[in-house]
Amino acid sequence: MPPDTKRGWLVAGFLTLLAAITRFAGLHTPTDAGTPVFDEKHYVTQAWQMLGNGWVEDNPAYGLVVHPPVGKQLIALGEAVFGYSALGWRSAAAVAGVVLVLLVTRIARRLARSTLVGAIAGVLILADGVTFVTSRIGMLDIFLVVFIVGAFGCLIVDRDDVRRRYRRVYDEGRIDESAFGPRMGFRWWRFGAGVLLGLACATKWSGIYVVAFFGLLAVAFDLAARHHFAVRRPVAGTAMRDLVPALGSLVAIPAAVYVGSYWAWFASETAIDRHAVGRVIGTGGTWSFLPDSLRALWYNHSHILSFHAGLTNSEGHIHPWESKPWTWPMGLRPMLYYFAQSDEISGCGATECVRAVMLVGTPAMWWLSLPVLAWSAWRIIGYRDWRYAAALTGYLAVFVPWFAALDRQMYYFYAAPMAPFMVMLFALALGDLIGRHERGKLRPRIPERRQLATLVVCVYLAVVIANFIWLYPILTALPITPEMWQRQLWLPSWR
Repeated sequence: MPPDTKRGWLVAGFLTLLAAITRFAGLHTPTDAGTPVFDEKHYVTQAWQMLGNGWVEDNPAYGLVVHPPVGKQLIALGEAVFGYSALGWRSAAAVAGVVLVLLVTRIARRLARSTLVGAIAGVLILADGVTFVTSRIGMLDIFLVVFIVGAFGCLIVDRDDVRRRYRRVYDEGRIDESAFGPRMGFRWWRFGAGVLLGLACATKWSGIYVVAFFGLLAVAFDLAARHHFAVRRPVAGTAMRDLVPALGSLVAIPAAVYVGSYWAWFASETAIDRHAVGRVIGTGGTWSFLPDSLRALWYNHSHILSFHAGLTNSEGHIHPWESKPWTWPMGLRPMLYYFAQSDEISGCGATECVRAVMLVGTPAMWWLSLPVLAWSAWRIIGYRDWRYAAALTGYLAVFVPWFAALDRQMYYFYAAPMAPFMVMLFALALGDLIGRHERGKLRPRIPERRQLATLVVCVYLAVVIANFIWLYPILTALPITPEMWQRQLWLPSWR
C-alpha cells in the first residue's frame, strides 16, 4: 500500500464532504404537491407504515410489496428523524450516496496502490449523474449499490490480508509443510462481504447474481495466491482448504442474513402472507415438516416471483421510458423521474419555467465506457492485471444477468450498480496513462511525457465536472426555461 496513509484519508474525507454537500443540497425538492414522485410512492408509503407497525408492511391494498424489507426499513429510519417529508424519505438515500463516494475512493486507492488514483475515482463518482440522482430519491437502488460495493471492498481487503499472511508463511519457510499450502482460518473480511451481500439481497433480489460472481472472484483470489507462493498443489489446495469456507462466508452467511432480515415479518401477526398456511395453502404435503412461518415465507416469495415474472413486454407492460441493457453502458436511454412546466414556476427568468429530474449518466464518462472496457480486457488478457479483472467482475455481475430476461420490463436505474465499477475502471486507466504500473506502484515515465499525461488527465476531469455542472439543473429540478430544457436533451433517445 502507498505510504501516505494520512494523505489518503484526508483526500477521502474531503471528497466525502463534497459528496455530503451535493447530495443533501435541495434534497427537499421536488415533490408532487408534497407527496412522493415516481416510484417513491411505493417505497416511501410502505416505509412510513413500517414505523408504526413493527417494521413490517401489512396492508394488502399496496399490491406492490414485491421487494425484501431492508431498503424500505432504511428509508423509514430517515422518516423517523425528519418525518413524512421529502427530506425524511430521501435522507437515508443521501447518506448512502455519501458513503458510496468514500467507498469508491478508498477501494480504488487500494486497487491501484495510489492515493492519486483513489482521488480520481472519487472525483468521477462525485460527478456521475446516475449515482447522484439515485442518491437523491427515496428508492431502493442506492442501498443495493452501497452494499454491493462494500462487499467488493471487503473482498479486496481480504485478498491483501491473505497475501500478507502467505508472505509471512513463505518467508518463514513453512510453505512446503503441506502440498496443499497453509490453512487461512476464519477470515473476517470475507465474512463481512457475506453480510453485505446478504443485505444486498435483502434490498433487491438482483443481489443474488452478485453473490455468484463474487463467490467465483473470491475463489479465484485464493487460487492465484496459492499459485503465486508456489504451493505444490494449488488447485487441490484451493478445493480442499478454501472452497468450503468460501461457500460458508459467501453463500451460507448471505442466506442467513437474508432470512434474518424478515425478523419483523416473522414477529408480526398481520404481515402480508404471514399466516398463509391453512388459509391460502394447505397444511399437509411434502414440506409439512417445516414450520408454518417458513412455508408462509416461501409462499410469499413465490407470489413476489410471479409478479416479477409477469412484468414483461409480451404481457403488455410497456413504459415510455423503458430501456434494455444493451443501452446501459453508454446511457443511451435515460429515465425521467419528474417533469413540470408551468407559468406558476418561477426562478428561470421567463414567463414559463420547466423543472425536471432525469436519471442520466454524465456523457463525458458513460459515452467513453466501451473504449475503457476494451482497454480493461486488453490489460487482463495481455498483462494478467488482477485490478482490472476484479473491477470488471463487479461490472459484469450487475450487468450481464439482465440479458437472461430481455422480455422483462426494464429501466435505466437498474444500471446504477454498474456506475461505481465503471468509475474504478476509468480511474485505473487514467492511472496507467499517468504512469506505468509495475509491482504495485506507479513508476514515472520520461518526465515530459508524465507531465503531458497528467495534464491530459486533469483536462479530462475538468470536462467531466463541467459536463456534470451543465446537467445539474435537470438532475435536481432547478427552474430552467423551456429552451434550456431542449438544449439539455442531447440525443433523440433522451426525449
